[in-house]
Amino acid sequence: MQSSTEGIVALIPAYQEGPRIAAVVTAASKVLPVVVVDDGSTDDTAALAEAAGATVLRQLPNAGKGVALRAGFRYALDRGAPAVVTLDADGQHDPAEIPLFLAAFASSRPELVVGKRQFAQMPPIRRISNTIGGWAVSAAVGRAVPDNQSGFRLVGRTLMRRLLESDEAGFEFEVEMIARCIALGLPIEWVPIRTIYAGEPSHIRPLTHLREFARVTAKARRIARGG
Repeated sequence: MQSSTEGIVALIPAYQEGPRIAAVVTAASKVLPVVVVDDGSTDDTAALAEAAGATVLRQLPNAGKGVALRAGFRYALDRGAPAVVTLDADGQHDPAEIPLFLAAFASSRPELVVGKRQFAQMPPIRRISNTIGGWAVSAAVGRAVPDNQSGFRLVGRTLMRRLLESDEAGFEFEVEMIARCIALGLPIEWVPIRTIYAGEPSHIRPLTHLREFARVTAKARRIARGG
């Protein structure tokens, strides 16, 4: 597995994550080199990530998770990385599970590996949002999508390159990622991961989230079905 996963990096988009970023970087660094894309934070996110051992790319002003991920993709592509493992900076993904993604990639070279969470273990509003969203995206792309919002993923070089064309800034980028992979006929795998929540309040704005989700679901349908 070592030779087939050589050059892969962990990619962490981060915004205002000063209290949490160092622990995430330290844990991820035990498995892979870490790149943090600081998305216009005004706190000490960048400094703490760098002190913990990450390569830090600074993005100004704040532009959204999708834009941050694409900046990380460009960095990885320029350095010949065969893939990146993306995870969130807030501690909701366990870096000790990165080897699950590396093992899947080494075994069959899927272009996208998505961490599948257990919705039943989520706070109610997140459980409802993810369940309904999963049904909608699955119907749109014409195949089962167990978890469309998990940010814990392995993204291969071919898919990274094609995703640079996207103009999605926020969470919608992760839905488009799945649709684009399907449209290109590239293999996708799912690996079960821990579902971690520390009781933090949800930042979901129901009306805005619903409107944007409806838009990106319609877009995902067009992409996946060649429209």
